[in-house]
This record gives sequence, structure tokens and C-alpha cells, in this order.
Amino acid sequence: MRAAIYTLGCKVNQYETREIAQLLTNNGYFVVNHKENADVYIVNSCTVTAESTRKTRQAVRHLKTLHPNSVVVLTGCVPQAFPEEALSVNEADIIIGNKNNGKIVSVLNKYFENHKAIRDIEQHDNDEEFSGTIISEFSGHTRAFVKIQDGCDRFCSYCAIPYARGRSRSKKADVVKDEVHALSKNGFKEIVFVGINLSSYGRDIGLTIADPIKIAENTDGVERIRLGSLEPDHITDDIIAELSQCSKLCPQFHISLQSGSNSVLKRMNRHYTAEEYCKIAENLRKAFPDASITTDIIVGFPGETDEEFKETVEFVKKVRFEKVHVFPFSVRPGTRAAKMENQISNETKNKRASQLTEVCNKIRAEIFASMIGKSFSVLFEAPKKGLQCGYTKNYTPVRIKSGEKLTGLIANVKITGCTDEYCIGEETEI
Repeated sequence: MRAAIYTLGCKVNQYETREIAQLLTNNGYFVVNHKENADVYIVNSCTVTAESTRKTRQAVRHLKTLHPNSVVVLTGCVPQAFPEEALSVNEADIIIGNKNNGKIVSVLNKYFENHKAIRDIEQHDNDEEFSGTIISEFSGHTRAFVKIQDGCDRFCSYCAIPYARGRSRSKKADVVKDEVHALSKNGFKEIVFVGINLSSYGRDIGLTIADPIKIAENTDGVERIRLGSLEPDHITDDIIAELSQCSKLCPQFHISLQSGSNSVLKRMNRHYTAEEYCKIAENLRKAFPDASITTDIIVGFPGETDEEFKETVEFVKKVRFEKVHVFPFSVRPGTRAAKMENQISNETKNKRASQLTEVCNKIRAEIFASMIGKSFSVLFEAPKKGLQCGYTKNYTPVRIKSGEKLTGLIANVKITGCTDEYCIGEETEI
């Protein structure tokens, strides 16, 4: 039987798609691309914004229209956080939440017994432990994601994720060790640790984010370790000192900012100030040569004044982020921010997003230009338009001309030029 999975959302969702695929494969299914014909289509949903939920509903309806005789399953964050909204998606034959992904084979078996719709959404418990399987391969990727943390205790005023994921919980160290070892044996040179609130890893089991990194550091075959998105209030001086001792850790840190204005951060229920964030960035750059700091910023949050937006712009210029994902605020029904007064018009949000993006792109171009003449090790991925494409340790995109197949290999590259989107280089022995 053929099964396909359509994934929306973050790296954690991508990892969980691999978990689902592995479960299906181990139980006799043949997993194919979602664009191919299949007996089962699974939509692994995202609900981080209202637009994500709209795309989820659209995906379910599209797949059912194209394949009316196939079974369509809706899982992921939408049914977990907003079960009533998910249950209105009548085109789905099966609706479960991300908590029940491990039961997906048995749920499918039950459906095939009587072909009756299944609605099985089990809510997260506050005291539940980390669950999941060990992934030994990550097909189609040169780097392997390893989910080590789930859930969030922060309850930012704009975010529905704590409702979709439950409270923060961590994968045990021995399981992390087994998984990293299995991936290394299968040829993955770079391990990317991911989680919903990754930097809170270990708080429930007496560890810190430094512990899984040390495990990967001591695993033969692993040459690079990378971290997914981090929260600033967990990055202490002690953590930075520990991380700086790990030679395989890539010096790229994606630390969510959301706003450079303290008054906006307070309304967002973020747990740090702009000044504290700035100090963390300074300390990381002192501890890691060539460190890059990337981030996310929301513009047009309810009540954001012109002066507060200006504070964010000036903060970006001060910190000089290597890359910024700029998002106009998206109203997510069910969150506190959706009910706040002084909602900003779409016109103003889009205008501010364009202004901030222009500032961020200028800084990124200046950083690219400063790299010309320097040499870096690059892990190469699939080629594009006749060029070999890869990333430096600090996640700078690089493209070179080469007649060799470099996908999955690490090579030294000297930067000779740049565009607005990537650096241009040539392979070198030094």
C-alpha cells in the first residue's frame, strides 16, 4: 500500500514526518511523494498563524478532490490546538492530533476494517513525558534533524503552540546518543538539534542544551552540530561558556527576537528585554569566531506605534543580524493578542515589513561583501542551475562551479564574490 505525507510548518514537523514515514515503512507501506498516486495521504499540519491553518484546510480539500478514493488523514498542530476547527474539515477521513502520531498505523488499520470516519484527538497532559521513535535516516537531506525537545511553557500572547504541543519536555540523553549514533552510521555528517522551545532542553530531566551537543561532539562521524531556533532567556553566560568548548558546534545561532521595543516585548509576554538580547548576541560573538546571529521579527503587533517600530529598526542596525525573517503580525484566533485593542491595519503592517526587510537585506549584503577573500568549509547540498550549492558553518549560502558531484561532502571554499542571496566561491586546498 502506498502512502504520501504533505508537511507544513517547522523543522519539528519535518522530523515528525520522518517518524511517521518510518512507522509506515516498518509496517509494510511504501512511502511516496505527495504528488504521486497513493492509497493514503497524510497532512501534517501547522497552526503557528491563521494562514498556516488556511493552507492546512486547503491541502486536505485539494488532496481529497484529486484522490477521492484515497484515505486522507489530518494530523499535526491544527487538530491538537484547535480540535473544533479541525473537526469541521469534513474532507478528512481520519483526524488525529500530533500526540497520536505514533498510533497512525493502528488508526489506519481500524479505518480499513469498516471505512468509517475516525476522529481521535487526545489532549496533552501537563505531566506527560517526551515520546517518539528513533530516526536512523533522513532521506533527501544532507543534514539530519534530531528532535530532542517538545512543548513550551512560555505562552507568548500571540502564540497557540503551547496548546498544540503541551508543556516542555525533553528526550533522554541515552536516546539522543542512540539516535545520533544511528544517523552517523548512515553517513550524516551534520546533526541539527530541533525542538519547539529548544533552549529549554533538559530542565525537566536535570540537563541543559549543552548535554546533547556534547553527545554529538563525541560521536564518530559527526563533523558538524547545529542548533534550531533558540529562546534568548535560556542562553546564560554559563551555557555560552560550555558551548564554546564544543569544536563541532556550528557558530550560527537563530535566536527569536520578535521586537526590538521593550514595550512591545512586554505586550507579547516575552521574557527578556532588548538590552538583554543584545548582550547575549555580544557574548556569543566573543565566544565564537565568525558567529552569525539570525532571528525572527514580527511587525505591526497590536498597539505598535511608529516610535516602537523605529526602536526595532534601530535595534536591527545595532545588532547587525546576518539574516532576519520579517513577519507582519497575523491574528491567530484563540490567542490573547487577537483580542488586544489597537490592531494595526494590513497596509501599515505590510509597509513596515517592507521597510524593515530593506534594512535587513542591506546589512546582509554588507556581511556577504566582508567575506570576500576569506576561506570557509562548506557542506554541499543538491546543485542548482549548474552550480554546486552549500552552507558554511555559520550558514552562509555559497555556490561554486565544479565538475565534481559534491552533494553530501564538505570542502574548503574561498569566497570570490557575492550576490544579494549568496556568496560565490571556488574550491581550494587551504
